[in-house]
Amino acid sequence: MSLRRLVGFIHPRIAVVLHDLAMAALAWWIAKLLRYALKPDEIFSFRLFEFPIVLLVQGLIFRWTGLYRSVWRFASLPDLWNIARAVVVGSLFIGVSLFLYNRLEGVPRSVLVLYPLLLAALLGVPRLAYRYWKDSRNDLLQNQVAKRVLIVGADRAGEVLSRDLQRDNRYGVVGFVDDNPSLRGASINGHPVLGRFDQLPEVAREVAVDMLLIALPGASTAEMRRVVSLCDATDLPYRTVPRLEDVVAGRAQFNQIKEVAIEDLLGRDTVELDWTAIRETLSGRRVLVTGGGGSIGSELCRQVARLGAQSLTVVEQSEYNLYRISQELRADFPELIFDGILANCGDEAAMRKAFADFRPQVVFHAAAYKHVPLLQDQLRTAFRNNALGTRTVADAACAVGVECFVLISTDKAVNPTSVMGACKRVAEIYCQNLDAHTATRFMTVRFGNVLDSAGSVVPLFRRQIREGGPVTVTHPEISRYFMTIPEACQLILQTASIGKGGEIFALDMGEPVKIRDLAEQMIRLAGKKPGSEIPIVYTGLRAGEKLFEELFHPLENYSATAHAKIFLAQHREVSWELLQAMLCKAAEAADVFNEEELRRCVSSLLPSFRWSETVHPDNVVSIRRANPESNE
Repeated sequence: MSLRRLVGFIHPRIAVVLHDLAMAALAWWIAKLLRYALKPDEIFSFRLFEFPIVLLVQGLIFRWTGLYRSVWRFASLPDLWNIARAVVVGSLFIGVSLFLYNRLEGVPRSVLVLYPLLLAALLGVPRLAYRYWKDSRNDLLQNQVAKRVLIVGADRAGEVLSRDLQRDNRYGVVGFVDDNPSLRGASINGHPVLGRFDQLPEVAREVAVDMLLIALPGASTAEMRRVVSLCDATDLPYRTVPRLEDVVAGRAQFNQIKEVAIEDLLGRDTVELDWTAIRETLSGRRVLVTGGGGSIGSELCRQVARLGAQSLTVVEQSEYNLYRISQELRADFPELIFDGILANCGDEAAMRKAFADFRPQVVFHAAAYKHVPLLQDQLRTAFRNNALGTRTVADAACAVGVECFVLISTDKAVNPTSVMGACKRVAEIYCQNLDAHTATRFMTVRFGNVLDSAGSVVPLFRRQIREGGPVTVTHPEISRYFMTIPEACQLILQTASIGKGGEIFALDMGEPVKIRDLAEQMIRLAGKKPGSEIPIVYTGLRAGEKLFEELFHPLENYSATAHAKIFLAQHREVSWELLQAMLCKAAEAADVFNEEELRRCVSSLLPSFRWSETVHPDNVVSIRRANPESNE
C-alpha cells in the first residue's frame, strides 16, 4: 500500500490523535534533552514506564479538554486557548503521576516547566500552518474566477462574512464601508475600510467591485432602507445576510447570503413583547386554530407550538394546506400533540364535534375569505364564511367552555365599504356582544395587509416582475399599512394575553406605504429599472376598494394598552336580541340564496354601510393623528 493510500485510509480524527501523542512524546524528549544539555555532567536517561505514563495522562487530558472536536481547517484563538489549557493541566497531572510512580526520579522539576511550552508550540503551529495553507490555496483559486465584492458593514457580521468568503473561491473581498468613525483607516482580516456608507457609490466605482454584500443583520428598517438606496445608486447587484430575528426564529442561517427582500425594507424594528404573559396564556394549554393552513394561521400554529402548547388542533378546509402544515409541525415539533380536521368552519356539526373531542382552552379564529374585489359580488358566500362561520365557531367554543377566543379581523371592517369588510364587521359585532353572555373571553384583533400573505399584492408583483411586467397598480396614490406575518402573529398572541374580554384591539401598523413605491422598490430589488425595463400600469380602483386604509372608526376612540404597539377601540354596543334575530334571518336567507334579504339584514346591522361602489378617500382615521393618551 502506498503512503498516499495509507494516509487516506486513516480516519482524520485518528491521524490527529496520533499526531498529538507524537508531539507530546517529542515535547517530553526535547524538554529533558534541553534540561540535561545545561548540565552535561548529569546522566540523561528515561525510566521504563516514563513515556507510557506521559502519553496516557496527556492523551486523557486532550480528550477531557475536547481538543479532538475542533477542526484544523478552522483553527482559531479558541483552539489555541484549548491547547494552552490542555498542556498546563497535562503537565500538572504528569508530575503527580510520575511522583506516585517513582517520586519523580530522573525527572527534574524544570522539565515540567519546559514541557508545556514546547508542547503548546508543537500542537499550535501545525494547526495554524494547515489553516494558512488551505486559505492560501483558496486565494490562488480566487484570483482566477472570483467576483470582487465590497462588504457594507464592518462590524462583527462583516468580519465573519469576510472570513467565510476567504474559503469561497467565488468571491474576493476588496474592502469594507462603515459609518463607525473608529474604523477609519483600519484593516479587518487584511481588507481595508474604504469609507462611509454615503461614500458607497464613489468607493464602489473606484475599486471596481462586481457586487455589494450588506452585512448589517441588526440594522433597523430605516437604516436598511438607506443602505439599499445607496446600493441602488451604484447600479451593482447586491445581497445581504439574514436579519437577526430571522436567524433566531430559525427562518435563516447566519452564514447565508440572500437577496434583499421587500420584508427587509417594510418590516418594522423588533417589537418588545411580554413573553412571560404569552407563555402563561399558551404553555401547556390545548389550542385550536381555524384556518391553520393559511398564511396567518400557519404562522400562528408555528408560534403556538414553539411556546409549548400541550396540544394543537388545526381546522382547515383546504386539504393541501392541512397536509402541508401537519407535515411541517410533526417534523419540527414531534412532542406536540397535533390533530388536523378537514372541515369548513361553517359546518356546525363538524365544529361541535371538534370542540367536544379536543376541548380547546384557547382558540384563534383565523379562517376567513379576504379578497376584497373577488368577494364584492359574492355576498352570500362571504357572509356564510366570514360572519356565520364565525358565529358557528364562537358558539361551539362557548358550549365547551373555551377560556379565550381571539377573532382575527381586518382594518377593512372599519367603516366598511366592501362586502368582505362588512361581513368581518358583523363577525366582530357578534363576538363583542357574545362576550357579555358567556364565560369565554372574546377578543378581536384588527390589522392591515400582511406582507407576502397568499393572494396579497407582494406575490402578485413578484410574479409580474418575474414574467417581465407590467406591474399593475390600481391607483397612483393608493396606500396600505403593511406588517410581516411573524410580527402580526406575535402581536396577536400578545393581545390574547392582555385581553379581558369584549375588546377590539388594533395593531400599530406603522406608516402607510404607497403601493406605487412598493412596486418600484420590488422592481429595483429584482435588478430592473421601474418604468423602462418593467412598466407600471394603473388599472383604476376596484369595487369596494379604498384609496386609504382606516384602523379605527371615528366613533371608536382608541386608547393605549399596556403594549405600545397595541391599541384598544371603544366598544359599540348592539342590541343582542336584534343581533340574534338578524343573524337568524340572514342564515335563512343564505340557505335559500336570497341575496336581497341578506343585503337588508346586513344593512340593519350596519346602518352606515354603503352598498355603492363609490370610493371615499376622505373618511380616514389614522392611528398617527391623535395622541392615544388624550383618549384615556
